[in-house]
Amino acid sequence: MRKILLILCLFCSLNVLAQEKQEITQQDYANQQVEMADRFRADGKIYVVVGVIGLILGGLLTYAVIIDRKVSRLENLVENRSSKHLVG
Repeated sequence: MRKILLILCLFCSLNVLAQEKQEITQQDYANQQVEMADRFRADGKIYVVVGVIGLILGGLLTYAVIIDRKVSRLENLVENRSSKHLVG
């Protein structure tokens, strides 16, 4: 019961904090640049950032494909074994 009460209180407090409003000024609308991206682009480091992100996404995609092939192979193996047991 205590765990449920603790979780309920946590969700209620997070809900209250999420509803705080921040005033948007005219200066916010006029801001047309992102300083960090501009600095990376000026220093030539933006290509390093894009490359690292590409490598990470490529690695995740490769990992997902390899895992999918292994799972498919195991599913076929289990299916073949179960069909042999039903016949034999």
